[in-house]
Amino acid sequence: MIKTTAHFFTKIMQRWMPDAFVFAILLTFLVLFSGIIFENKSVTDMSLYWGDGVWNLLSFSMQMVVILVTGHILANTRLVDSILSQIARIGNSPTRAIIVTTMVATTASWLNWGFGLVVGALIARKIAENSRGVHFPLLVAAAYSGFIVWHAGLSGSIPLKIATPGNDSLGQLLHQQAIPVSETIFSWPVILIVVLLFISLPALLVFMQPDKNEVEEVHIFSSPESNTDNTITSDREPAQKTLITPAQKIEHSFLLTAILGSLGLFYLFIKFNHGEHLNLNNMNLLLLSLGLLLQGSPRNYLNAMDKAIRCVSGIVLQFPLYAGIMGMMVGSGLATSMSQWFVQISNADTFPVYTFLSAGIINFFVPSGGGQWAVQAPIVIPAAQALGVPLNQAAMAVAFGDAWTNLIQPFWALPLLGIAGISVQKIMGYCTVVLIWSGIVIASGLVLFY
Repeated sequence: MIKTTAHFFTKIMQRWMPDAFVFAILLTFLVLFSGIIFENKSVTDMSLYWGDGVWNLLSFSMQMVVILVTGHILANTRLVDSILSQIARIGNSPTRAIIVTTMVATTASWLNWGFGLVVGALIARKIAENSRGVHFPLLVAAAYSGFIVWHAGLSGSIPLKIATPGNDSLGQLLHQQAIPVSETIFSWPVILIVVLLFISLPALLVFMQPDKNEVEEVHIFSSPESNTDNTITSDREPAQKTLITPAQKIEHSFLLTAILGSLGLFYLFIKFNHGEHLNLNNMNLLLLSLGLLLQGSPRNYLNAMDKAIRCVSGIVLQFPLYAGIMGMMVGSGLATSMSQWFVQISNADTFPVYTFLSAGIINFFVPSGGGQWAVQAPIVIPAAQALGVPLNQAAMAVAFGDAWTNLIQPFWALPLLGIAGISVQKIMGYCTVVLIWSGIVIASGLVLFY
Protein backbone atom coordinates (compact mmCIF):
# COMPACT_ATOMS: atom_id res chain seq x y z
CA MET A 1 0.00 0.00 0.00
CA ILE A 2 2.68 2.52 1.03
CA LYS A 3 4.99 1.52 -1.84
CA THR A 4 2.11 1.79 -4.31
CA THR A 5 1.18 5.24 -3.00
CA ALA A 6 4.79 6.41 -3.21
CA HIS A 7 5.07 5.04 -6.76
CA PHE A 8 1.85 6.87 -7.71
CA PHE A 9 3.01 10.25 -6.40
CA THR A 10 6.50 9.79 -7.84
CA LYS A 11 5.10 9.22 -11.32
CA ILE A 12 2.87 12.27 -11.00
CA MET A 13 5.71 14.51 -9.80
CA GLN A 14 8.13 13.34 -12.47
CA ARG A 15 5.53 13.89 -15.16
CA TRP A 16 3.90 17.13 -14.03
CA MET A 17 6.26 18.95 -11.66
CA PRO A 18 8.53 21.34 -13.58
CA ASP A 19 12.05 22.35 -12.69
CA ALA A 20 12.30 24.24 -9.41
CA PHE A 21 13.01 27.51 -11.23
CA VAL A 22 9.95 27.14 -13.46
CA PHE A 23 7.93 26.18 -10.36
CA ALA A 24 8.94 29.49 -8.72
CA ILE A 25 7.91 31.42 -11.83
CA LEU A 26 4.49 29.72 -11.93
CA LEU A 27 4.01 30.38 -8.22
CA THR A 28 4.78 34.05 -8.88
CA PHE A 29 2.05 34.22 -11.51
CA LEU A 30 -0.41 32.41 -9.22
CA VAL A 31 0.09 34.89 -6.40
CA LEU A 32 0.01 37.84 -8.82
CA PHE A 33 -3.39 36.90 -10.24
CA SER A 34 -4.74 35.84 -6.82
CA GLY A 35 -4.00 39.30 -5.44
CA ILE A 36 -5.82 40.90 -8.36
CA ILE A 37 -8.84 38.59 -8.15
CA PHE A 38 -9.31 38.03 -4.41
CA GLU A 39 -7.87 41.22 -2.91
CA ASN A 40 -8.99 43.64 -5.64
CA LYS A 41 -5.46 44.88 -6.19
CA SER A 42 -4.37 46.38 -9.47
CA VAL A 43 -1.57 45.08 -11.66
CA THR A 44 0.38 48.17 -10.63
CA ASP A 45 -0.10 47.40 -6.93
CA MET A 46 1.00 43.79 -7.30
CA SER A 47 3.99 44.80 -9.40
CA LEU A 48 5.10 47.22 -6.71
CA TYR A 49 4.68 44.59 -3.97
CA TRP A 50 6.75 42.18 -6.03
CA GLY A 51 9.50 44.66 -6.89
CA ASP A 52 9.74 45.99 -3.34
CA GLY A 53 10.11 42.46 -2.00
CA VAL A 54 12.27 40.79 -4.61
CA TRP A 55 15.58 41.72 -2.95
CA ASN A 56 14.49 41.29 0.66
CA LEU A 57 16.22 37.90 0.95
CA LEU A 58 19.64 39.00 -0.30
CA SER A 59 21.24 38.69 3.14
CA PHE A 60 19.63 35.33 3.77
CA SER A 61 20.50 34.13 0.27
CA MET A 62 24.16 34.90 0.91
CA GLN A 63 24.01 33.06 4.23
CA MET A 64 22.63 30.00 2.45
CA VAL A 65 25.30 30.22 -0.27
CA VAL A 66 28.01 30.35 2.39
CA ILE A 67 26.61 27.44 4.40
CA LEU A 68 26.44 25.28 1.29
CA VAL A 69 29.91 26.13 0.07
CA THR A 70 31.62 25.88 3.45
CA GLY A 71 29.74 22.70 4.33
CA HIS A 72 30.68 21.13 1.02
CA ILE A 73 34.34 22.11 1.46
CA LEU A 74 34.44 20.74 5.01
CA ALA A 75 32.89 17.46 3.89
CA ASN A 76 35.55 17.06 1.22
CA THR A 77 38.41 16.91 3.69
CA ARG A 78 39.95 13.61 4.63
CA LEU A 79 38.95 13.77 8.29
CA VAL A 80 35.26 14.55 7.74
CA ASP A 81 35.04 12.20 4.78
CA SER A 82 36.43 9.46 7.02
CA ILE A 83 33.83 10.20 9.72
CA LEU A 84 31.00 10.16 7.19
CA SER A 85 32.35 6.91 5.78
CA GLN A 86 32.27 5.32 9.24
CA ILE A 87 28.64 6.33 9.67
CA ALA A 88 27.88 5.16 6.13
CA ARG A 89 29.16 1.68 6.95
CA ILE A 90 26.24 1.26 9.35
CA GLY A 91 23.89 1.72 6.43
CA ASN A 92 25.33 -1.20 4.47
CA SER A 93 21.97 -2.38 3.11
CA PRO A 94 19.12 -0.47 1.43
CA THR A 95 16.91 -0.70 4.52
CA ARG A 96 19.67 0.29 6.95
CA ALA A 97 20.71 3.10 4.61
CA ILE A 98 17.26 4.68 4.76
CA ILE A 99 16.96 4.27 8.54
CA VAL A 100 20.40 5.74 9.26
CA THR A 101 19.96 8.64 6.84
CA THR A 102 16.55 9.59 8.23
CA MET A 103 17.65 9.41 11.86
CA VAL A 104 20.87 11.33 11.30
CA ALA A 105 19.11 14.04 9.27
CA THR A 106 16.27 14.35 11.81
CA THR A 107 18.67 14.64 14.73
CA ALA A 108 20.83 17.19 12.92
CA SER A 109 17.78 19.27 11.90
CA TRP A 110 16.51 19.27 15.50
CA LEU A 111 19.88 20.62 16.63
CA ASN A 112 20.06 23.29 13.91
CA TRP A 113 18.11 23.57 10.67
CA GLY A 114 21.09 24.68 8.55
CA PHE A 115 23.23 21.92 10.01
CA GLY A 116 20.47 19.43 9.21
CA LEU A 117 20.25 20.37 5.54
CA VAL A 118 24.00 20.06 5.01
CA VAL A 119 24.50 16.90 7.08
CA GLY A 120 21.43 15.22 5.62
CA ALA A 121 22.63 15.70 2.05
CA LEU A 122 26.19 14.66 2.83
CA ILE A 123 25.30 11.49 4.69
CA ALA A 124 22.80 10.48 1.99
CA ARG A 125 25.44 10.91 -0.68
CA LYS A 126 28.11 9.06 1.28
CA ILE A 127 25.85 6.13 2.17
CA ALA A 128 24.68 5.82 -1.43
CA GLU A 129 28.27 5.74 -2.66
CA ASN A 130 29.21 2.99 -0.21
CA SER A 131 26.11 0.79 -0.45
CA ARG A 132 24.83 -1.19 -3.39
CA GLY A 133 21.18 -1.40 -4.34
CA VAL A 134 20.17 1.84 -2.59
CA HIS A 135 17.55 3.92 -4.39
CA PHE A 136 19.24 7.32 -4.29
CA PRO A 137 16.14 9.53 -4.80
CA LEU A 138 14.46 7.84 -1.84
CA LEU A 139 17.62 8.28 0.24
CA VAL A 140 17.72 12.02 -0.52
CA ALA A 141 14.00 12.23 0.29
CA ALA A 142 14.77 10.54 3.61
CA ALA A 143 17.44 13.15 4.31
CA TYR A 144 15.03 15.97 3.50
CA SER A 145 12.24 14.41 5.56
CA GLY A 146 14.29 14.97 8.71
CA PHE A 147 13.83 18.71 8.15
CA ILE A 148 10.22 18.37 9.37
CA VAL A 149 11.30 18.73 13.02
CA TRP A 150 13.43 21.86 12.73
CA HIS A 151 10.82 24.27 14.05
CA ALA A 152 10.37 22.10 17.14
CA GLY A 153 14.11 22.06 17.69
CA LEU A 154 16.86 24.22 19.11
CA SER A 155 16.89 26.63 16.13
CA GLY A 156 13.10 27.02 15.78
CA SER A 157 12.60 30.69 15.01
CA ILE A 158 9.07 31.04 16.42
CA PRO A 159 9.72 29.31 19.78
CA LEU A 160 12.94 31.27 20.20
CA LYS A 161 11.29 34.52 19.14
CA ILE A 162 8.45 34.29 21.65
CA ALA A 163 10.89 33.21 24.37
CA THR A 164 12.81 36.48 24.01
CA PRO A 165 11.84 39.11 26.63
CA GLY A 166 10.70 42.37 25.12
CA ASN A 167 9.74 40.80 21.81
CA ASP A 168 7.57 43.26 19.86
CA SER A 169 4.81 40.81 19.00
CA LEU A 170 4.59 39.71 22.62
CA GLY A 171 4.69 43.23 23.98
CA GLN A 172 1.88 44.40 21.72
CA LEU A 173 -0.27 41.28 21.56
CA LEU A 174 0.31 39.13 24.62
CA HIS A 175 0.69 41.84 27.25
CA GLN A 176 2.63 39.35 29.35
CA GLN A 177 6.04 37.84 29.85
CA ALA A 178 7.78 35.81 27.19
CA ILE A 179 6.74 32.18 26.69
CA PRO A 180 9.73 30.05 27.76
CA VAL A 181 11.00 27.17 25.66
CA SER A 182 9.95 24.84 28.49
CA GLU A 183 6.38 25.44 27.26
CA THR A 184 7.19 25.04 23.57
CA ILE A 185 10.28 23.13 22.39
CA PHE A 186 10.78 21.26 25.67
CA SER A 187 7.12 20.72 26.53
CA TRP A 188 6.15 17.05 26.65
CA PRO A 189 3.51 17.32 23.84
CA VAL A 190 6.08 18.76 21.41
CA ILE A 191 8.75 16.27 22.46
CA LEU A 192 6.25 13.43 21.99
CA ILE A 193 5.36 14.61 18.47
CA VAL A 194 9.07 14.81 17.57
CA VAL A 195 9.73 11.34 19.00
CA LEU A 196 6.79 9.86 17.06
CA LEU A 197 8.14 11.39 13.85
CA PHE A 198 11.67 10.23 14.64
CA ILE A 199 10.45 6.65 15.05
CA SER A 200 7.81 6.47 12.34
CA LEU A 201 9.46 8.30 9.43
CA PRO A 202 12.29 5.76 8.92
CA ALA A 203 9.75 2.91 8.90
CA LEU A 204 7.50 4.79 6.48
CA LEU A 205 10.38 5.46 4.09
CA VAL A 206 11.59 1.86 4.27
CA PHE A 207 8.18 0.70 3.04
CA MET A 208 8.50 3.05 0.02
CA GLN A 209 11.48 1.19 -1.43
CA PRO A 210 10.89 0.44 -5.12
CA ASP A 211 11.39 -2.91 -6.82
CA LYS A 212 14.98 -3.84 -7.65
CA ASN A 213 14.51 -3.15 -11.35
CA GLU A 214 13.49 0.45 -10.53
CA VAL A 215 16.43 1.27 -8.25
CA GLU A 216 18.48 4.28 -9.37
CA GLU A 217 21.87 4.36 -7.70
CA VAL A 218 23.98 7.42 -7.04
CA HIS A 219 26.28 6.98 -10.05
CA ILE A 220 23.34 7.74 -12.33
CA PHE A 221 23.28 11.28 -10.98
CA SER A 222 27.07 11.73 -10.91
CA SER A 223 28.97 12.97 -13.92
CA PRO A 224 31.78 15.40 -14.70
CA GLU A 225 29.10 17.99 -15.45
CA SER A 226 27.14 17.28 -12.26
CA ASN A 227 26.41 20.00 -9.72
CA THR A 228 28.73 18.31 -7.26
CA ASP A 229 32.17 16.82 -7.30
CA ASN A 230 33.04 14.48 -4.49
CA THR A 231 36.74 14.22 -5.12
CA ILE A 232 38.46 14.52 -1.77
CA THR A 233 40.95 17.33 -1.57
CA SER A 234 44.38 16.33 -0.31
CA ASP A 235 44.78 18.08 3.04
CA ARG A 236 48.03 20.00 3.36
CA GLU A 237 49.21 18.61 0.04
CA PRO A 238 50.53 21.17 -2.50
CA ALA A 239 49.06 21.17 -5.97
CA GLN A 240 52.62 21.12 -7.38
CA LYS A 241 55.50 18.98 -6.16
CA THR A 242 57.98 21.82 -6.59
CA LEU A 243 57.08 25.27 -5.32
CA ILE A 244 59.17 27.80 -7.22
CA THR A 245 58.04 31.28 -6.26
CA PRO A 246 57.51 32.85 -2.82
CA ALA A 247 53.88 33.49 -3.79
CA GLN A 248 53.32 29.78 -4.40
CA LYS A 249 54.86 28.92 -1.06
CA ILE A 250 52.55 31.38 0.68
CA GLU A 251 49.52 29.96 -1.12
CA HIS A 252 50.37 26.50 0.17
CA SER A 253 51.25 27.60 3.69
CA PHE A 254 49.36 25.80 6.45
CA LEU A 255 50.24 28.61 8.86
CA LEU A 256 47.88 31.10 7.17
CA THR A 257 44.78 28.93 7.29
CA ALA A 258 45.70 27.65 10.75
CA ILE A 259 45.79 31.18 12.17
CA LEU A 260 42.62 32.31 10.41
CA GLY A 261 40.70 29.15 11.29
CA SER A 262 41.85 29.32 14.92
CA LEU A 263 40.76 32.96 15.09
CA GLY A 264 37.25 31.97 14.00
CA LEU A 265 37.03 29.14 16.52
CA PHE A 266 38.31 31.39 19.33
CA TYR A 267 35.67 33.99 18.48
CA LEU A 268 32.94 31.33 18.65
CA PHE A 269 34.30 30.04 21.96
CA ILE A 270 34.01 33.54 23.43
CA LYS A 271 30.47 33.99 22.09
CA PHE A 272 29.19 30.61 23.26
CA ASN A 273 30.88 31.09 26.63
CA HIS A 274 28.82 34.25 27.03
CA GLY A 275 25.58 32.38 26.34
CA GLU A 276 25.04 33.08 22.65
CA HIS A 277 23.04 30.46 20.76
CA LEU A 278 24.05 28.70 17.57
CA ASN A 279 22.59 30.75 14.72
CA LEU A 280 23.12 30.76 10.98
CA ASN A 281 26.04 33.21 11.08
CA ASN A 282 27.79 31.25 13.80
CA MET A 283 27.17 28.01 11.93
CA ASN A 284 28.76 29.51 8.81
CA LEU A 285 31.78 30.74 10.74
CA LEU A 286 32.18 27.32 12.36
CA LEU A 287 32.10 25.54 8.98
CA LEU A 288 34.49 28.11 7.49
CA SER A 289 36.97 27.85 10.37
CA LEU A 290 37.01 24.07 10.46
CA GLY A 291 37.33 23.92 6.68
CA LEU A 292 40.33 26.25 6.74
CA LEU A 293 42.05 24.13 9.36
CA LEU A 294 41.34 20.80 7.70
CA GLN A 295 42.03 21.83 4.10
CA GLY A 296 45.48 22.89 5.21
CA SER A 297 46.33 25.81 2.92
CA PRO A 298 44.70 28.74 1.09
CA ARG A 299 45.29 27.03 -2.27
CA ASN A 300 43.63 23.79 -1.16
CA TYR A 301 40.67 25.75 0.17
CA LEU A 302 40.29 27.71 -3.06
CA ASN A 303 40.48 24.55 -5.16
CA ALA A 304 37.77 22.97 -3.01
CA MET A 305 35.65 26.10 -3.33
CA ASP A 306 35.81 25.96 -7.13
CA LYS A 307 34.09 22.57 -6.93
CA ALA A 308 31.66 23.52 -4.16
CA ILE A 309 30.40 26.72 -5.77
CA ARG A 310 28.63 24.77 -8.52
CA CYS A 311 25.84 23.70 -6.16
CA VAL A 312 24.53 27.19 -5.33
CA SER A 313 23.04 28.30 -8.65
CA GLY A 314 19.50 27.40 -7.57
CA ILE A 315 19.70 29.63 -4.52
CA VAL A 316 21.15 32.60 -6.38
CA LEU A 317 18.52 32.35 -9.11
CA GLN A 318 15.38 31.39 -7.20
CA PHE A 319 15.52 33.02 -3.77
CA PRO A 320 14.83 36.51 -5.21
CA LEU A 321 11.70 35.10 -6.86
CA TYR A 322 10.46 33.74 -3.54
CA ALA A 323 11.22 37.08 -1.91
CA GLY A 324 9.00 38.71 -4.53
CA ILE A 325 6.26 36.15 -3.86
CA MET A 326 6.47 36.90 -0.15
CA GLY A 327 6.26 40.61 -0.91
CA MET A 328 3.05 40.13 -2.89
CA MET A 329 1.51 37.79 -0.29
CA VAL A 330 2.09 40.23 2.56
CA GLY A 331 1.58 43.50 0.68
CA SER A 332 -1.68 42.46 -0.99
CA GLY A 333 -3.15 41.02 2.20
CA LEU A 334 -3.47 37.49 0.78
CA ALA A 335 -1.57 35.95 3.69
CA THR A 336 -3.71 37.80 6.23
CA SER A 337 -6.95 36.84 4.48
CA MET A 338 -5.99 33.17 4.45
CA SER A 339 -5.18 33.19 8.14
CA GLN A 340 -8.36 35.08 9.04
CA TRP A 341 -10.55 32.63 7.12
CA PHE A 342 -9.21 29.67 9.06
CA VAL A 343 -9.68 31.53 12.34
CA GLN A 344 -13.28 32.36 11.48
CA ILE A 345 -14.26 28.72 10.98
CA SER A 346 -12.47 27.57 14.16
CA ASN A 347 -13.64 26.86 17.68
CA ALA A 348 -11.62 26.04 20.79
CA ASP A 349 -11.32 22.38 19.78
CA THR A 350 -10.49 22.83 16.11
CA PHE A 351 -8.37 25.97 16.42
CA PRO A 352 -4.98 24.19 16.75
CA VAL A 353 -5.59 22.01 13.68
CA TYR A 354 -6.92 24.85 11.53
CA THR A 355 -4.04 27.08 12.59
CA PHE A 356 -1.63 24.29 11.67
CA LEU A 357 -3.27 23.90 8.24
CA SER A 358 -3.36 27.63 7.58
CA ALA A 359 0.31 27.94 8.52
CA GLY A 360 1.13 25.09 6.15
CA ILE A 361 -0.67 26.78 3.25
CA ILE A 362 0.80 30.21 3.94
CA ASN A 363 4.28 28.70 4.28
CA PHE A 364 4.01 27.49 0.70
CA PHE A 365 4.03 31.14 -0.41
CA VAL A 366 5.93 32.70 2.53
CA PRO A 367 8.67 30.12 3.24
CA SER A 368 10.16 31.97 6.19
CA GLY A 369 9.47 31.15 9.82
CA GLY A 370 10.07 34.67 11.07
CA GLY A 371 8.22 36.25 8.16
CA GLN A 372 5.26 33.94 8.59
CA TRP A 373 5.03 34.63 12.31
CA ALA A 374 4.98 38.35 11.61
CA VAL A 375 1.97 37.79 9.33
CA GLN A 376 0.03 35.29 11.45
CA ALA A 377 0.82 36.35 15.03
CA PRO A 378 -1.47 39.44 14.98
CA ILE A 379 -4.36 37.16 13.94
CA VAL A 380 -3.60 33.89 15.72
CA ILE A 381 -2.72 35.28 19.17
CA PRO A 382 -5.88 37.38 19.75
CA ALA A 383 -8.04 34.53 18.39
CA ALA A 384 -6.37 32.03 20.71
CA GLN A 385 -6.90 34.35 23.67
CA ALA A 386 -10.58 34.81 22.78
CA LEU A 387 -11.15 31.07 22.43
CA GLY A 388 -9.18 30.17 25.55
CA VAL A 389 -6.55 28.19 23.62
CA PRO A 390 -3.13 28.10 25.33
CA LEU A 391 -0.80 30.51 23.59
CA ASN A 392 2.10 28.06 23.53
CA GLN A 393 -0.17 25.60 21.69
CA ALA A 394 -1.18 28.25 19.15
CA ALA A 395 2.42 29.26 18.56
CA MET A 396 3.56 25.68 18.05
CA ALA A 397 0.66 25.05 15.67
CA VAL A 398 2.06 27.83 13.47
CA ALA A 399 5.61 26.52 13.90
CA PHE A 400 4.69 22.96 12.95
CA GLY A 401 2.64 24.19 9.99
CA ASP A 402 5.57 26.26 8.79
CA ALA A 403 7.86 23.22 8.87
CA TRP A 404 5.28 20.79 7.51
CA THR A 405 4.80 22.00 3.94
CA ASN A 406 8.52 22.52 3.48
CA LEU A 407 8.38 18.88 2.44
CA ILE A 408 6.82 19.86 -0.90
CA GLN A 409 8.26 23.37 -1.15
CA PRO A 410 11.42 23.50 -3.35
CA PHE A 411 12.64 26.65 -1.55
CA TRP A 412 14.17 24.72 1.34
CA ALA A 413 15.03 21.66 -0.73
CA LEU A 414 17.40 23.65 -2.95
CA PRO A 415 20.42 23.58 -0.60
CA LEU A 416 20.10 19.85 -0.01
CA LEU A 417 19.48 19.10 -3.69
CA GLY A 418 22.51 21.18 -4.65
CA ILE A 419 24.82 19.07 -2.51
CA ALA A 420 23.16 15.78 -3.45
CA GLY A 421 23.22 16.64 -7.16
CA ILE A 422 19.66 15.53 -7.93
CA SER A 423 16.53 17.22 -9.30
CA VAL A 424 13.52 18.10 -7.18
CA GLN A 425 11.20 15.92 -9.29
CA LYS A 426 13.08 12.81 -8.18
CA ILE A 427 12.25 13.20 -4.48
CA MET A 428 8.90 15.00 -4.33
CA GLY A 429 6.76 11.90 -4.76
CA TYR A 430 8.27 10.35 -1.63
CA CYS A 431 8.10 13.66 0.22
CA THR A 432 4.37 13.88 -0.56
CA VAL A 433 3.75 10.59 1.25
CA VAL A 434 5.81 11.85 4.20
CA LEU A 435 3.75 15.08 4.12
CA ILE A 436 0.50 13.13 4.46
CA TRP A 437 1.75 10.94 7.31
CA SER A 438 3.50 13.71 9.25
CA GLY A 439 0.41 15.91 8.90
CA ILE A 440 -1.68 13.22 10.58
CA VAL A 441 0.87 12.78 13.38
CA ILE A 442 1.28 16.50 14.07
CA ALA A 443 -2.43 17.39 13.84
CA SER A 444 -3.33 14.49 16.13
CA GLY A 445 -0.62 15.53 18.57
CA LEU A 446 -1.81 19.13 18.70
CA VAL A 447 -5.34 17.98 19.55
CA LEU A 448 -4.69 15.00 21.81
CA PHE A 449 -1.51 15.84 23.69
CA TYR A 450 -2.09 19.44 24.75
